[in-house]
Amino acid sequence: MKKALFKPKPKTPVELVRHARELIIFVESKTCTRESKREEKLSELSKTILEIRTVLYGNGESEPNPDACTQITREFFRDDTFRIFILYLAKLKLGARQDATHVIANLQRQRVNSQLIASQYLQENLDLVDMLICGYKFLYLRVEFFCVYFLVFARWINVQLTKLDLISYDKEGDVALTYGAVARECIRHQAVAKHVLESDNMKKFFEYIQLPNFEIASDAVATFKELLTRHKSTVAEFLSKNYDWFFKEYNSQLLESTSYFTRRYAIKLLGDMLLDRSNAAVMVRYVGSLDNMRILMNLLRDSNKTIQFDTFHVFKLFVANQNKPPEVVSILVTNKHKLLQFLENFNCDKADDHFQADKQQVISEIIALQHKDQPCKSLDNCEVPC
Repeated sequence: MKKALFKPKPKTPVELVRHARELIIFVESKTCTRESKREEKLSELSKTILEIRTVLYGNGESEPNPDACTQITREFFRDDTFRIFILYLAKLKLGARQDATHVIANLQRQRVNSQLIASQYLQENLDLVDMLICGYKFLYLRVEFFCVYFLVFARWINVQLTKLDLISYDKEGDVALTYGAVARECIRHQAVAKHVLESDNMKKFFEYIQLPNFEIASDAVATFKELLTRHKSTVAEFLSKNYDWFFKEYNSQLLESTSYFTRRYAIKLLGDMLLDRSNAAVMVRYVGSLDNMRILMNLLRDSNKTIQFDTFHVFKLFVANQNKPPEVVSILVTNKHKLLQFLENFNCDKADDHFQADKQQVISEIIALQHKDQPCKSLDNCEVPC
């Protein structure tokens, strides 16, 4: 009965956010010396973050209250509470970190007086976005360092321990995935995406997506794709201004990668970019290049049918181009017989009526081709096998 009488009053939305902020500051302060006290506060923080998530998303039985959501949003972007949340993400336990990620994602969509204040805040705090993107490499290196360190220590005390065992105990890989998920939510805002595209971070993605850790590399791929497909006008501007270095890196590091995973995602994303109407000018420039077509013809030879299929949908753009440079025409004519043999027998599990129509159109275009210039002299490495 006493417990019922003295049951604490539920915190208001504003109080929940302030309490979470106070808990983070307390746990991070030097005054928190006893581990038991620290764990108690961390547990309380986890519960508070879950309560905030419940307010923003509803409890499954009732929809979220718009006024409560507005109060939480305002409080988060007041006094840099949002920044504190981002900076503390890596130190949260997995469950709390997932709840915090959902909270951050929801805040990106909340409007206050018709304004996305998350977008305004991030434009003034772009260093947070840079930190999230750089997390891929930094956290991967920490995983590798700790694994090597503990493997050496385990051998010293004569304990059998594998690297996979260690990774299961280390949360840094999970943190990198959390940073990636939060980064993708942030680049929903066009101004933030534009910042990343125009920064040195964009060049680093060619490194991140080839990291040996498959999960981190896959997450980097997801962020890379989001940057290059979400905001059409911004992407078109970026590709036009940065065409030379971007496609040089894209071709050499991704399309010509020794990794099946890298080639597969790269050719699919290339098709998505070139077939987007917003990138029409970029597509025309790309399909006018003999070097680019060499790469595509070699990818048609890939042992993987999925890569072949996605490559075909880019290769057909070279053939359909009504203003082919003489050297492109020459290489197609020189390889005409083998190309036709290859295409006649080319099918895959994804084939449908649309694919068959495209294939017949490509075959017809190749049959009709004639030399417009002297044949190219360096065609030895561009033949497609029957």
